[in-house]
Amino acid sequence: MRYPVIMRPGVDPHTAPNKPPLPPPNHDLRTERGLLIERNCRIPLRDGVEILADIYRPEGAMRGVPVLLAWGPYGKHALTNKVFWPRSGVDPGWLSDLTAFEAPDAVFWGAKGFAVAVVDPRGAWLSGGDFHHNGIQEAEDCADAIEWLAGRAWCSGRVGMTGVSYLAAIQYLVAPLRPPALAAINPWEGFSDWYREFAYHGGIPETNFVPRASDNIRFSLGRTEDTWANVQAHPLIDDYWQSKALDLEGIVQPAYVVASWSDQGLHLRGTIEAWKRMSSAQKWLDVHGQKKWAHYYMPESRERQLAFFDQFLRDRTGAIAAWPPVRLEVRERHGVQVERAETAFPPADTRYAKLFLDAASGAMLEAPAADAVTSYAACEGRVVFDLRFDAKTEITGHAALHLWVEAEGSDDIDLFVALQKLDAAGEVVGFTFYAFFENGPVALGWQRVSHRATVPEASTPERPLHAHDREERLVAGQCVPVAIELWPSSTRFAAGETLRVVIAGADIYRKEEGAMLPFPLHEATRNRGRHIIRTGGAHPSHLIVPIIPERDQQA
Repeated sequence: MRYPVIMRPGVDPHTAPNKPPLPPPNHDLRTERGLLIERNCRIPLRDGVEILADIYRPEGAMRGVPVLLAWGPYGKHALTNKVFWPRSGVDPGWLSDLTAFEAPDAVFWGAKGFAVAVVDPRGAWLSGGDFHHNGIQEAEDCADAIEWLAGRAWCSGRVGMTGVSYLAAIQYLVAPLRPPALAAINPWEGFSDWYREFAYHGGIPETNFVPRASDNIRFSLGRTEDTWANVQAHPLIDDYWQSKALDLEGIVQPAYVVASWSDQGLHLRGTIEAWKRMSSAQKWLDVHGQKKWAHYYMPESRERQLAFFDQFLRDRTGAIAAWPPVRLEVRERHGVQVERAETAFPPADTRYAKLFLDAASGAMLEAPAADAVTSYAACEGRVVFDLRFDAKTEITGHAALHLWVEAEGSDDIDLFVALQKLDAAGEVVGFTFYAFFENGPVALGWQRVSHRATVPEASTPERPLHAHDREERLVAGQCVPVAIELWPSSTRFAAGETLRVVIAGADIYRKEEGAMLPFPLHEATRNRGRHIIRTGGAHPSHLIVPIIPERDQQA
């Protein structure tokens, strides 16, 4: 679906901060480090616009070379192993300086017999045309590039796609078009629901990462889509958001999909959802708990990528034959986890437990207690509810918090929810969080109460799906039920450890002061006055958690 989005004049690509100097668009051919490097190849698109690509292929390989396509807006010229922030966990020794941001390393893959093509999309940097941030235009452009690459005399006719974040999400977009040469995809952490995962968490606008991402795609000789302006102009799901919708069921290519529990607030939810909905007969899901860029480039991960692409781009059967459909890391704390194989996600033997909140004691109980009420200052306050486990317990999968709430001094409520783990001494246990940090939660959830309407046919008690197509503001004294989706997680608790639910009126996890790192924040809430939470009796507020029976934890 094509939608008339808000555009803006591009910013001179030569002025981009924190980037290496932009080379001219001249064609250049050279041999270096065992690679034949061809810069600024011109790829013609179906409407005559030309986009630029750099192609790295094994020196001397004249035919039969499969291609890995890296498609993203961050500049094919930004080649350095220093693009990753120090706290990302990426070992510089894992990469060559011919690695584009979030893309496969050309030196590693060239040594394995693969070509790597890094493309600047339409309207990005020195490529022709205007930049469109996903949608059907970018999908068709990517499909054209795949077929052009497959038609090179040296190419085997097979193209695979791999990469992180934007380089993952584009794969969901182009794969349903089924370009004949696209033989396999490897989306490594990419959101698949623009509204619910990128722009509006639970209907609450995300105000830090989105404008930053919008700024990162403004460098163009033409015009670029103004993503931040479009997000602000469309606070409810409408035709704009439908124009960004993905036909995930239309994906039939073999797919190796990777997500991380740590990416609460960006890629986690949508990566798992994409894997679930794909129609691919051969698909695998890994969910880890580590820092996403480090996990993509670490040697063990690269060997799995190689096994996958060997099978589907070169017909070389290997270790992939023994892969389980799902591989999970069950976390205990940052840096401590155990790997396990599963046949499905959520695990097939999941049991959902209902834990009732008791405002009188601040506890979670197996049965509802008497009527009770608690409240907190809407802008900065919070309340907590705890359950101490008597036996070791694993929580893995989807969870939801069902509350009865009332606003005092406002006609709306923005709720921020975290699940946390406390150790036996009552100290909060930190988990890997958002690619850089080690002090994160078990899981997060958000909900604007005026967006409480769900899509009944697509919702379950543990996985509510909100429509976000209308608002129902509150009136004074009105107590309403609201379901809050908590993003998936996997955590082990020992006997004596505690599961805590935090309910607050602002972001529970904040960016460190002065840290210039991408981070999700929500600084445009509707909160004022007090939030009232009722529990027990006629208002059985409760948490639904996925419990996994005790069994062998090893893969």
